Order: sequence, then C-alpha cells, then structure tokens
Amino acid sequence: MTTGGTRISKRSGAFILGGLLVALLLAGVVSNFASAHPDGLDSSLREGCTFDADDNITGGSCPAQEAEEHELADSPLADYGVRGIDNTFLSTGLSGVLGVLITFAVGGGLFWLTRRRPTAAPAAATAAGAGTGSGTPAPRGTGTPAPRGGDGSTVTPAAGRTGTDGTE
Repeated sequence: MTTGGTRISKRSGAFILGGLLVALLLAGVVSNFASAHPDGLDSSLREGCTFDADDNITGGSCPAQEAEEHELADSPLADYGVRGIDNTFLSTGLSGVLGVLITFAVGGGLFWLTRRRPTAAPAAATAAGAGTGSGTPAPRGTGTPAPRGGDGSTVTPAAGRTGTDGTE
C-alpha cells in the first residue's frame, strides 16, 4: 500500500485499518449505550437546583441557571447527533462515525504533511564513486592506504622492520 510515495507495510496497513474499524464500531454502536446521566462537571453545576421531568430548572440556586446556548448549537453535529435525523440511535451512531472519519482524515493528513520524504544523495558523493570509477566501493585492503589522522600524509609499509617475535 502506498500513500503519496510513502510505502506502508502490509502489517502496518492492517493495524491501521483494524484500529479504524474498532473506532468506527465503538463510535457507531457502543456510543448509543453511554450513560444519559450528567457527568461530573454537569452534576456539579446542577447542585443546588431542582429539576422537573423535562430536565428544566424549577427552583433553587446553581451555576447551571446562568448557562447559555452554545454558539454552535445549530451545527449539523451538535449535541451528539445529526440534525435532521429523528431516530436517536441512528443519529448518535452516525454522528460518532462521522466524527471518527473526520478525525482520521485530519490526523492522516497531518501525518502525511509531516512525514519524512526520501532525499536524493548528494551529487559530490555519487560522482566521486569510491575511487573505482564505477560508482561501487573498492574492495577492502586494495588501493592506496588511507591518510593518517589529519596531516594529509599516507601510511607507507615499513620495509625491513621486524615484529616483536623476530618475523618480518
């Protein structure tokens, strides 16, 4: 599998696809079974007030009385559902699936934009070859010895020297 010139292994592709399918399943089906009761923040804002059967404040004093409608309350995916779909199970599931797909698309796009791109080898390094003229490195142990550490001189074999064991 390739994406924009970058090769993804079968194993990585299967992992990403599996994760996407699990996220879609959780968002589309399991999200409908989430608790309808207020979470910790909502319940702390409601402390001190009384509510009727329709969840409207009927008395008391709490921070929730000063709550205003959100600016995006009329947006297509507001309040964990899709506007225009009356079936709450379908509306919530579709909203979750759309949220996962949008998040995956944005995350994948950012990953694609920030990926490492292959760079061309420097022209000087490829033109020089390795002294063989064919662009392939010379075998070890042949050719001119490498220069010594920084003085520009070359190492020459020591003729007539004997080792510590008396051999030449």
